[in-house]
Amino acid sequence: MRPAWRWLPLAGVAFCALMMAVALGLEHVGGLEPCPLCVFQRVGVIATGVVLAVAAGHNPDGRLGRGVYAVLALAGVAGGAFVAGRHVWLQSLPADQVPSCGPGLDYMIDVLPLQEVIATVLSGSGECAAVDAAFLGLSLPAWTLVGFIALAAFPLAMLWRAVRSCPVE
Repeated sequence: MRPAWRWLPLAGVAFCALMMAVALGLEHVGGLEPCPLCVFQRVGVIATGVVLAVAAGHNPDGRLGRGVYAVLALAGVAGGAFVAGRHVWLQSLPADQVPSCGPGLDYMIDVLPLQEVIATVLSGSGECAAVDAAFLGLSLPAWTLVGFIALAAFPLAMLWRAVRSCPVE
């Protein structure tokens, strides 16, 4: 008897919860304020977690449903990994190439249209280039990128199982 498909998205939800617990612990216990790119990475984790939670709750039987949930979760992971990779790249720039600090995320959301907020945040700012903490030689955005790579295993396994083990609809 094959194990239930539902455990894959549930394990992914647990991993998302772990990633958010670490982020919130660093913020509220460690005193590290998240920069705008950090906030966008959190959105990627939360979006992926929501898709995985819905997938586990729905627990579709066929390839199509399982495949759609896997692809949506992979989109969340890819978006978060892109932002984390951009953050790591920004932190690796020489000091003379780091963009100047811009306005805070709250201010930009209040004043600018959403598309412009996203473009501004992804272009980076000086506050995002600062390495506030590191663990085992990797900055926090680098660890978040590692987390997204690990998180991708869950929707990839979901997709693999959807393609390989479900009857054709």
